Parts: sequence; C-alpha cells; structure tokens
Amino acid sequence: MSDKYVRFKTGSDDISSYGLVRDESVVQLSGAPWAGGTPTDREYRLDEITLQAPVEPSKIVCIGLNYHAHVKASQSADKPPEYPLIFLKPPSSVIGPEQSIVHPPQSQRVDYEAELGIVIGRPASNVPIETAGDYVFGFTCVNDVTARDLQKKDGQWSRAKGFDTFCPVGPWVVTGLDYRDLLVEGVLNGEVKQSGRTSLMIFDIPYLVSYVSSVMTLNPGDLIPTGTPAGIAPMKSGDVIEVRIEKIGTLRNTMA
Repeated sequence: MSDKYVRFKTGSDDISSYGLVRDESVVQLSGAPWAGGTPTDREYRLDEITLQAPVEPSKIVCIGLNYHAHVKASQSADKPPEYPLIFLKPPSSVIGPEQSIVHPPQSQRVDYEAELGIVIGRPASNVPIETAGDYVFGFTCVNDVTARDLQKKDGQWSRAKGFDTFCPVGPWVVTGLDYRDLLVEGVLNGEVKQSGRTSLMIFDIPYLVSYVSSVMTLNPGDLIPTGTPAGIAPMKSGDVIEVRIEKIGTLRNTMA
C-alpha cells in the first residue's frame, strides 16, 4: 500500500510540518515520517496549506548519465559509464512545488532535468545490493536544474548544479512504490520534452543505493536523484517546467 507524505506550512504558521495525505486532506505528523513521526489530531485541507519540498536532506547525491538514450544524446560521453557518476548538490538548492527557479546572472543557459528521486529512510553505510531496498523510504520528483554553459566551462559540476533554487523537489514522497518501470517525463510549457522509463536506467535503484552508501553514509531524509532521460533543453523567463512521474504525480515550477 502506498502513502503520500508532504511537508507544508499553514497560513498562520511560518514553521514547516510533515503530514500524511488522506484524500483531499493532510494529517499533521509529530515529525518526519522517516524519523518516526506519528499522526496528530491536526488536519488540514490540501487547498489551505502551502506545500514545501517534502525533504530536508543533509545531502543530495545525484547520478549523471544513467539512461542509455541520454548517453547517446550527450556530447560529453561516447559510451555508458562503467560505474555511477555521482556529484553533490547543496541542501540550499532545494525548493518546493510552485516555487520559482531563479536564473543566475553568471549563466546564459539553464536546463531542466526530470528525475526520479530516492528518499533514504534509514542510516545506510556499505549496504549490500541485496538489502538496499530496505533503506529506501520512498520516491519523489526532482528537477536537477543545471547551468549548462557553466558545466562545460568549469569541467566539474558543483557551480553549475549548485545555485540556490536549482533542486526543485516534490510534491510529496510516495512509499510502497514499485519503482522498476515508471514513466518519467519532463514537460516544458505543456509539451513533453523528456520521456523515459526507469526500466531503461543503466544502474537500477538497489545498485545506486549500495554504491553511494559505499562512498558516504546516507542519513534518513537524504535524496538521490537517479539521472535524467534524453531531451534536456534550456528554460527562459516565464517558462513552466513540470516533472511528471507515473504513480507519484507532478512537480511544477516556473522559471523566474
């Protein structure tokens, strides 16, 4: 059975809370669901709260070039990687649904990248592939926003991937999901630009969790965006970009 967990603010409270979605309402939790948060007696309608990014990760460990079609379309690789290419985005880059992506003045080209995000549920260090699924709390939509010209200029990806607002996440975290063959789409101004299935990943979810945990300890609430399908392209001011993932939902943001 799948559940949806959100992080939200109410009009009268500037403090974010976690909640469990039930139909058109949200039951407030006593804390983060991966930290043992339990339902309270407070309940809100979805239309009277403001959704925030559903996670507050201590780190965001991204995966590069993880779809065969993206590798073929890439100018930086001529064959699939032998092992996952990992890089970090700072927690300060995270924004929630309906929040604006800000185009930094240093860049002339900012691209969208629609991705499935893994949310970690337990401390994970040197996890075997066979049990890696036990450390996954759930899944969410992620947009790995990238200043493409700076990525090429710098030769490494920290600046290009790390600007404030460059990691939209949401609208919720879904648990109990069969992640093996989900449709992942990037939609620009209503037109589907990216479309790929998670079954076409080069490295699957258990492998990624095991691999990343062999490098660094993953904490509950940490986020692993799993790579993007082919079709990345630039955004301009006023564009609406959506990340749509089957059985999860739609993450919608606007380019400021």
